[in-house]
Amino acid sequence: MSLPAAALDAPAAPPAERPLKEFVTSVEKDGSITFRLYAPSAKAVTVVLGSHDPIALQRGDDGIWAAKTEPLKPNLYEYYFNIDGFRSIDPGTNSPKPQRQVNTSLILVPGSILDTRNVPHGDLRLVTLHSKALNSERQMYVYTPPGYSNPSKPLPVLYLYHGFGDTVASWVAQGRAPQILDNLLAEKKIEPMIVVIPDTETDVPDAIAENFPAAERRKNFYPANAEAADRELIEDLIPYMKSHYQVRSDADGRAVAGLSQGGYQALVSGLSHLDTFGWVATFSGVSTTTVPNKGVDAVLNDPDKINKALRNFTVTVGSKDLVVGKDVAGLKATLEEKKIKHDYDEYPDLQHEMDVWRPSLIAFLEKVFKE
Repeated sequence: MSLPAAALDAPAAPPAERPLKEFVTSVEKDGSITFRLYAPSAKAVTVVLGSHDPIALQRGDDGIWAAKTEPLKPNLYEYYFNIDGFRSIDPGTNSPKPQRQVNTSLILVPGSILDTRNVPHGDLRLVTLHSKALNSERQMYVYTPPGYSNPSKPLPVLYLYHGFGDTVASWVAQGRAPQILDNLLAEKKIEPMIVVIPDTETDVPDAIAENFPAAERRKNFYPANAEAADRELIEDLIPYMKSHYQVRSDADGRAVAGLSQGGYQALVSGLSHLDTFGWVATFSGVSTTTVPNKGVDAVLNDPDKINKALRNFTVTVGSKDLVVGKDVAGLKATLEEKKIKHDYDEYPDLQHEMDVWRPSLIAFLEKVFKE
């Protein structure tokens, strides 16, 4: 069988006689990153690291394109290659960013709370269950803290939602939630808790994200998806946790939080069920300022009810967020006008990004479920 011409022209694999590390991206001892891409047929290659300007890679005689950054602060960074105009993940690593359409890779510069440290570790389980509310098979991650196998008392639960275009694995792989929880627990900065990470996208017939142009998402997709995700949370996920884990059943023992679209979900579910949740947090969340929700709008007009029900209501955003900056500003103005108690944190010079959401999660964890 003959091969297509495109296959015949494809770049050969790196020479087997040389160590693979010479061909792949790596973190150096000083915290810098050396980006490498084996692409002998490429004409131009750049790498985009986070929100920084593209960095040009230089081609070596061996077909390896490379560029080295300055030493970077410890963090988990996202990046992608632009190869002759084609956006690509890094094929030399096994750390793609969890997305519904994968186009970005991740790389960790160690030295922060995001590291996997030598501390007691919780268990992370991927649970598959049938959602009666959605009539589909669904997955969620459940984190239980170290020592949970023999809990002395029922534990509180945080339901943590991801953002638009991401997957149920996003808070795990990119958010580094398991490492954050392990490390904060080891430092005795947070209360032992169970964390449930559902899939924010429901994929019900009237809320399939790929069917909506970007301009229609706020009007049509977000409300329909949020209603479906809320039904799943109340009718399926909370009952599942009650029947399979030793969890608290009072509102003060439940929290809901999320980022971006997940922040909208936290508002919808948290404020619509004040008898179910005592803690609500929205990180750079789409808000009812631009995506109305009758249940949320009604309760926002009853500030005494919110103030009596919630132990904490947290709102965070990056100061340069062009995606939801107006949403959050509108929500903040509403909360202030109606004298609804809330914590507001603005992260200077940051945009719609994980450098806002991971610190937001850390700060929320350090106050949630505290007596």
